Amino acid sequence: MRAASGAGTGIARTLSVALAALLAFGHAAARAEEPAAESGIVIRKAAVDPADGPAISPDTNDTAPSAAEAPAPSETPGSSEAPAPAPAAEGPPAPVAPSEPLPAAVYARLADSAPLLQRLTGKDREAIQSFYALGNFKPIWIEKGAFTPAADAAIARLRAAGEDGLDPNAYPVPAVGKLSRPDTDAEIAEADLKLSASLALYARDARGGRVNPASISKLITPTLDLPSADAVLTRLAAAGAQAGEVLQSYNPRQPGYLALKERLAGLRVGRTQGTPSVKLPDGPVLKLGMSDPRVPLLRSRFGLEARAAGTLDAAPGESDAYDRSVADAVKDFQRSRGLPASGTLTRATVAALANPSLPKASASEADILVNMERWRWLPSELGPDYVLVNVPEFKLKVFRDGRLRDETRVIVGKPTSPTPIFSGMMEYAVVNPSWYVPPSILKQMLASGKTAGFEVVRRGNVISLRQPPGERNALGFIKFMFPNQHAVYLHDTPNRSLFSASTRAFSHGCVRVDDPFRFADAVLPNWTQERLKKLIGKGERTLRLPEKLPVHLAYFTAEVDSLGSYRTLPDLYGYDGPMKVALGLAARPDAVAKGPAATKPKSTEARPSARQATTREAVRSERRAAPRRAPDMFGEPDGGQVYAYPQRSFW
Repeated sequence: MRAASGAGTGIARTLSVALAALLAFGHAAARAEEPAAESGIVIRKAAVDPADGPAISPDTNDTAPSAAEAPAPSETPGSSEAPAPAPAAEGPPAPVAPSEPLPAAVYARLADSAPLLQRLTGKDREAIQSFYALGNFKPIWIEKGAFTPAADAAIARLRAAGEDGLDPNAYPVPAVGKLSRPDTDAEIAEADLKLSASLALYARDARGGRVNPASISKLITPTLDLPSADAVLTRLAAAGAQAGEVLQSYNPRQPGYLALKERLAGLRVGRTQGTPSVKLPDGPVLKLGMSDPRVPLLRSRFGLEARAAGTLDAAPGESDAYDRSVADAVKDFQRSRGLPASGTLTRATVAALANPSLPKASASEADILVNMERWRWLPSELGPDYVLVNVPEFKLKVFRDGRLRDETRVIVGKPTSPTPIFSGMMEYAVVNPSWYVPPSILKQMLASGKTAGFEVVRRGNVISLRQPPGERNALGFIKFMFPNQHAVYLHDTPNRSLFSASTRAFSHGCVRVDDPFRFADAVLPNWTQERLKKLIGKGERTLRLPEKLPVHLAYFTAEVDSLGSYRTLPDLYGYDGPMKVALGLAARPDAVAKGPAATKPKSTEARPSARQATTREAVRSERRAAPRRAPDMFGEPDGGQVYAYPQRSFW
């Protein structure tokens, strides 16, 4: 009754979403789209602001008529009747519950508000509803009371989730095909939907959905490509016996990730010996004193005698009797897996018995798992050509056609002003750059009188100090721009001596590059070191890349190097501890970040004086009107996240 009463609202939205998705797909197929970058970074075209001018027709290059110029609706001369109103748009028809019993059971379970999995998001549940609605609510994974080949292949991958550092217990596999009685329609519907939920959650976690990066630091801002549940289920259902490989493909495939995965497997060799798994057929919950044909499997799993021995007062027990010895063995197993130690064979206990028991991760394992998770924050495809900066390693690497082209030392942000972690697209380089003093330190420079060699520049309402190009310029002779919300970039520096230090965390967030002209030779295809150096001293010049180049600022504290040696790096910003807590690898008191706390700049000093507001409402209006991304004219020589125009703070 509860399912029927809630069906109208829940399924109406389901069919509305499904119809809208189909219409959107049809329109999208006819619309020209910008090719996606090979790195997996999504590039969206900005909408035209009406204030910028009239829209231009792409076919005629003529200005489209405005609303005032558009011809009025034709009317019959002499007629006083107003034009007939346009008919109202009709929505999708109200859904009707399927007449077949099994689809009706799926329909009813979807209408029920009870969660399929606790960690499944509401958005993913709606996507699952849309997926089943398109198939008239028929089960996807179960046919004639048994799992399909696609389901079996996908389930095998769920049970092997530990190989990729995921928790197999997070993706429960329902049981079908009871020995004592056939499954009911409601039980089949429940099992089919819960398997869909587990598969969708696995794919999401494999792409980086387990940890919210902002909970570790607001300066970790990757663009996560989390797959929608309906897209995952569509791919898996069509894959048949290859569904396991398709599900596996959501995990990273980069060599660095695969090397850590192999290292993890090596550490775990032998750790699961003596704790074999056993897959029990479905059946009722077993309590002390009951009998069940599954009990002999339990006796074998726990190394018990085939039957309880007889005594002077009692005959030998039956092999299928759930007696005290079996219940005690189950209780010990439950305690070892963190389950309620009742000695009762529950569904959760059956699921845990099907997965090998892994002891608590060692410190070395935890380091590997944390860094495997960070690989999920990078795009699924880094691109054949890209730049990778590993901040704790103080090193930059350039890859061309998937191979290491060059590498060099870098200087990164101090623990009090960390280098942000994200991916961007390098668009251009500037030779002989000027440096515009950001508002965050302008007042300090004016107060100290250290303005020799600077020029006062006014751009609109913004007043700043400009340091002209030259050998003393804070940015050196060249900078490399990949516009981003943090206003950081790669650049040269006049202070070359700092590159000799082993721990090179001296900047305010930007990345200083050792031998920047050699780096330019590697990333600018039409320029050589010699040709670039001839431009020094000849005025500021912008060099655009023929194709945007992915730049990945990453944070790996454990890796397997090119020689196959495993090594760990200093946790420069203290991110490892919070990551271990988020992944359940450490208790909170054991994972206090060791990096110094970041200092928050004073926003009142950072705002340009011309933009200072005299009332609270004026400040709010100014912040709403401010751009989200800092303009390229600003940015400190040591970084840009202390840039403090009125905008959302990342501290």
